[in-house]
Amino acid sequence: CPPIPPSLLAGTQHRGPTPEPTEPALHRLAHHLLAHYQKDVRPVRDWRTTTNVAIDLMVYAILSVDEKNQVLTTYIWYRQHWTDEFLRWDPAHFDNLTRISLPAESIWVPDILINEFVDVGKSPRVPYVYVGHHGEVQNLKPIQVMTACSLDIYNFPFDVQNCSLTFTSWLHHIQDINLSLWRQPELVKFDRSVFMNQGEWELLYILSHFQEFSVKSSDSYAEMKFYVVIRRRPLFYTVSLLLPSIFLMVMDIVGFYLPPNSGERVSFKITLLLGYSVFLIIVSDTLPATAVGTPLIGIYFVVCMALLVISLTETILIVRLVHKQDLQPHVPSWVKHLLLEQATVLLCIRDRKKISQSRTQSLDISRQVDNNDSTAKLNPYGCEDPRECEVVGGTRLTPALAVPVEGSPLMHGILREITAIRQFLEKREEFRDVAREWLQVGYVLDVLLFRAYLAAVLAYSITLGTLWSVWRDA
Repeated sequence: CPPIPPSLLAGTQHRGPTPEPTEPALHRLAHHLLAHYQKDVRPVRDWRTTTNVAIDLMVYAILSVDEKNQVLTTYIWYRQHWTDEFLRWDPAHFDNLTRISLPAESIWVPDILINEFVDVGKSPRVPYVYVGHHGEVQNLKPIQVMTACSLDIYNFPFDVQNCSLTFTSWLHHIQDINLSLWRQPELVKFDRSVFMNQGEWELLYILSHFQEFSVKSSDSYAEMKFYVVIRRRPLFYTVSLLLPSIFLMVMDIVGFYLPPNSGERVSFKITLLLGYSVFLIIVSDTLPATAVGTPLIGIYFVVCMALLVISLTETILIVRLVHKQDLQPHVPSWVKHLLLEQATVLLCIRDRKKISQSRTQSLDISRQVDNNDSTAKLNPYGCEDPRECEVVGGTRLTPALAVPVEGSPLMHGILREITAIRQFLEKREEFRDVAREWLQVGYVLDVLLFRAYLAAVLAYSITLGTLWSVWRDA
């Protein structure tokens, strides 16, 4: 071998050893954990060991409640925790590193799904999980959940909904994967720390329940149920639905104070009925619709419409009853006794004295007409003393002309005309008495029907108000 030059020997003696670059602890640990990892099998060394998965749930927002399709859309924060026996290390060998984030696709993840899933929501993808040095794995991710829920809208807008989220392994039996609750049930129940409390729905509480079930006597499965109980805020629907309807019903009741013999009441009631029909058309899209039931507020609107129709029918009946007609028959005696005597006392009508006075006045007028008839028969001029009738138009008749005038055809014609006029006036007064009696009957009947209608409306309103108050405070 040729000798080494002294210059190279001198340079070698002065240069120290070259340091090798060290690999970061995270890289070394990730390579150490995933180099021979099998993500396709359950991470246990003994296949008889059960993998216990602890889950947790927090509701972030109630996005929508579709009553027609019976679908609830929520946004939740979901957490899983289990132990992976092949993801353990000694922190002293890796720069005291006790926790590392690994890709979720690179390790085994339990196949826990929600049974009520009906559609995949727009959930953000979280690609990593946290792994501790003892093998504990934490999988935290937000999920937009679209689940089927049996929604009961009978109490709308004071309804409370109870929807369940059932987490279970779709394939593994309870001997392979068992479920448990990460936190205490009391902590889960009243946890509203992340809930957005500004929407239509209010989160009351979340109940948790573990159960074991089997399908057709096969192997058992573990499932964890979370019951999300929410309540609707009724202020918007009270202002936009209930108050306008109540105002229209109040105006219908006020319309009874119009005179029954006035035609304005009929037009007023028809206008209210048309306005309520337009109101129902406007609010029809606001009401929830299902194929299995109708909310009570829908029944309330239908009953209010029926009450308006009944009110209009009663008004037409009263107007028809008190309308003046030339051939209107006399009021039957039993109707007079029942309505003009008994009903006025029962209803405490303060004008019943006026009714009786008007009846006695009509009788006095007829008696006075009869007396005038008897007086007119005594003298064709309507005077008891013949000497008083000698003056006609301020001129005294001569005795010579008195005898031929009494039997003249002209005087007989005048008497016939006067008699026809008297009979016409008597007939017209009789028609007026009949119309006056029917008007009195219509007035009493209107008061009777109005109070019955008012009692029905008040009873109906009190019943609905009591029910809705109980449901709201329940």
